[in-house]
Amino acid sequence: MKQKKSLFIFIIIIVALWITACGTMEELGGNVPAGMDQKNRREVLEVHFIDVGQGDAILIKTPKGEAVLIDAGGNDDEERVVKYLQDQGVSSLQAVIGTHPHEDHIGGLDRVIRQLEVEKIYMPKVVHPTKTFEDVLDAVEQKGLKITPVFGGKSLMLEGVQGVFLGPLSEEYEELNNYSAVLRLQYGDAVFLFTGDAEALSEEEMLTSHSPALLKAHVLKIGHHGSSSSTSDGFLEAVSPAYGVILCGRGNSYGHPHRETLKKLTDRGIEILRTDRHGTIVMESDGQKIEVFKGE
Repeated sequence: MKQKKSLFIFIIIIVALWITACGTMEELGGNVPAGMDQKNRREVLEVHFIDVGQGDAILIKTPKGEAVLIDAGGNDDEERVVKYLQDQGVSSLQAVIGTHPHEDHIGGLDRVIRQLEVEKIYMPKVVHPTKTFEDVLDAVEQKGLKITPVFGGKSLMLEGVQGVFLGPLSEEYEELNNYSAVLRLQYGDAVFLFTGDAEALSEEEMLTSHSPALLKAHVLKIGHHGSSSSTSDGFLEAVSPAYGVILCGRGNSYGHPHRETLKKLTDRGIEILRTDRHGTIVMESDGQKIEVFKGE
């Protein structure tokens, strides 16, 4: 009899402990922050349009922790770009892309290449007889790296993100801007198109060489700082972005962005984001939606 009573008491204790444990687990589950909840945790693609005034500098951080830099502003922006990368926890770059050899795009690249670990460097196959261009070549040589030529159709290898260059598509151009490396980046359903300073001629080549589906993008980095020489009607119609990002300096002497370009974007209901007004612009995407953070 005593054995049955002891067994009964033992069972009651075990059940009580089990109920208490369950209650504690539910309480902990309820208090876990959303960011720590495995169901709510998101792998996010970050795109930073860095405010370097009248120039281009774009940092991409992939969901798997890789980092890509497209351009690095002018010579006077090199410290700003390096500091921004360091502030973002970037000490190594999977890829550095110099879209074309103009100073306001590659001026800071030599400093970036010297100070950070860089795996690959992509640039179009064109030579420009300037000290800025020579400085980049010297930095590449000193680090024991080689430049991978960019051309339309070449892939950019990243983990979990699809990258492909859509331009340039010709071997020679009269205008240096048209050599611009044009990168299409896709994460999930979200598509970004980075155009450097590609002008109407390069845009027309992309229209005739690529399928309409490949040109569609949610975010378009407006070509040539919003100049009227880029963002042709046909190209803008094909891309049909929700956002148009313009990197330019406040009160610049070129009048960028040009009135014609702004009107095209406005008439199509495209949201315009400008570094001269909003500062550094950061976009985050979980592959479905895109969130925008302005530095203003």
